[in-house]
Amino acid sequence: MNSKEDIRPISYIKANSAEILTQVNETRRPIYITQNGEARAVLLDTDSFDKMKKALALLKLLAQGEQDISQGKATPQEDFFAEIDASLDAGSHE
Repeated sequence: MNSKEDIRPISYIKANSAEILTQVNETRRPIYITQNGEARAVLLDTDSFDKMKKALALLKLLAQGEQDISQGKATPQEDFFAEIDASLDAGSHE
């Protein structure tokens, strides 16, 4: 959190929604919304949200790849390319 401007109570959000949306879209910083003094939600601009979703998807793929490697489900690079070469060679003789 960068400043007090990034933390707002729900009552302020309700009364100043247009101002808050402008702030979020101009600064690209999230707004932390509080209720009864506790953080309850985060308001993001759509571009930042989309980038975050893409980053999470990439991290999930990396985690799955690491899991596959640790479980022996991965093929070494040399073997993979050898299989492709063999497949291409077999296809050229048809």
